[in-house]
Amino acid sequence: MRRTSFARWPCSVARAMDLLGDQWTLLVLRQAYLGTRRFDRFQGELGIARNTLTERLERLTRAGVLERVRYQERPTRYEYALTEMGRDFFPAMAAIMRWGDRWLDGGAGAPMVLRHRGCGQEAHAAVRCSECDERLAADEVTVEPGPGMDPERAAAFRERGARSVEGV
Repeated sequence: MRRTSFARWPCSVARAMDLLGDQWTLLVLRQAYLGTRRFDRFQGELGIARNTLTERLERLTRAGVLERVRYQERPTRYEYALTEMGRDFFPAMAAIMRWGDRWLDGGAGAPMVLRHRGCGQEAHAAVRCSECDERLAADEVTVEPGPGMDPERAAAFRERGARSVEGV
């Protein structure tokens, strides 16, 4: 069964989900953030089938999230390192973690906690406005067309007026 590609959709969420939107891809990335770099370690730590892991690592490498780095000549062996693009996804991963800890922990508490090296305190993701530093919440933002939206869609979007994110 072929999956529908959203890679060319004019939507950043759709394009991101096209690359990252299955459970194994995010878990591979989680392991990369935890320092896993070699195929056998990814496989052992995740319990993932070799063919599935191969496909996810190839996809993340093709997209520029990970890079293959040779660590052995004979036989040739590679490990997978996070690129700038991969490291830049960390705040989103931390936000997913925070949401899962809050809503899906079954009362057991967070399985892992983040500790900020700078201050030594336990930390969690908090999405804030890049301009005024206030917390961003669905009922505090509106959406408008951006420069990447095609002109016809942007005109229709503007016609309907400002949209709230909260959807309620």
